[in-house]
Amino acid sequence: MTEKDELYMQRAFQLAEYGRGSVSPNPMVGCVLVAEGQIIGEGWHRKYGGPHAEVEAVRDASRRGFEHLLPKATAYVTLEPCAHFGKTPPCAKLLVEKKIHRAVVANDDPNPLVSGRGYALMQEAGIEVHRGLLAEKGYELNSRFFTFFTEKRPYIILKWAETANGFIAAAGGRPVQISGPASSQMVHRWRSEEDAILVGRQTAQTDNPALNVRHWTGQNPVRVVLDRQLNLPNSLAIFDKTQPTICYNYMHTTDSAIFPERYAEFPEISFVKIQPGEDELHQVLNDLYARKIQSVLVEGGAQILQAFLQAGLWNEIRRCQSPLTLPLGVVAPVIHGATLKYTEFLAQDIWTYYIPNHQTT
Repeated sequence: MTEKDELYMQRAFQLAEYGRGSVSPNPMVGCVLVAEGQIIGEGWHRKYGGPHAEVEAVRDASRRGFEHLLPKATAYVTLEPCAHFGKTPPCAKLLVEKKIHRAVVANDDPNPLVSGRGYALMQEAGIEVHRGLLAEKGYELNSRFFTFFTEKRPYIILKWAETANGFIAAAGGRPVQISGPASSQMVHRWRSEEDAILVGRQTAQTDNPALNVRHWTGQNPVRVVLDRQLNLPNSLAIFDKTQPTICYNYMHTTDSAIFPERYAEFPEISFVKIQPGEDELHQVLNDLYARKIQSVLVEGGAQILQAFLQAGLWNEIRRCQSPLTLPLGVVAPVIHGATLKYTEFLAQDIWTYYIPNHQTT
């Protein structure tokens, strides 16, 4: 591998990022085609069900008038090209058909439908294959996708805002605006990037959140609420039927099919029965995994957030601290087993980001 190889792969990662929030449950993938020292085609997976990155890059090369250079080209791809028929034909087969000379790939695909088959198809056709270039960057890019296949559960992000003196809400759980407008906009961007958003009964009732994307452009996540005794009134915003909603409880269940077409046939509200016990969160995550939900943004309240922390069921913490203080209130979750990744300042707010200790080894 050379510095130029890394440079082109970095560009492929940049392209892949454009698919964030639009391609799940597929991974974000970018592809750069290089021949005779120049980029002849670029592409990325733009939308679930649409053409994959390799297809887009080959089409781009044709539009630019460089199709004749494809047999001399190196394809830089952020993830192993698929070798099976899904929503689209296999990309590894396309690279073979176009007689691509060389393929440089960042990550192996953990999906059993692909895993190793893409490489085998290309190598059998005589394509020179190099694996693992900037693999760590690739794992970070598609952390949700890799977590889904390796841990058999969604990727979990815990998010909350707390006052300077450590309260997540006012006395009695009364809602109070803690973070500033800039932070609010950023949170709505995050909502557009994740498959689902989760709150507990207390937050759903006291805050009456819509849990949608309003201050950003993007699709709404699936709403998830834990209402064990089905005490929430159906007049709440979370039950307005404007987006898919799942209510986990002890009392009642409705038939709910696995998502066949990116939630298209999923009913607006589904009641799913869970059994009381210490593994309630595991039951919820197992059901979300079965529905092919790859990521969940947990927005509260304090008890739900602390439960995820205690169970070790999380991949990121995003904590906002504002200069606001309250005389009394609901104490914010206690962070443990975590490593500070970085800190950023957003207007008057301080955001700190954490990962589990085991992720640093």
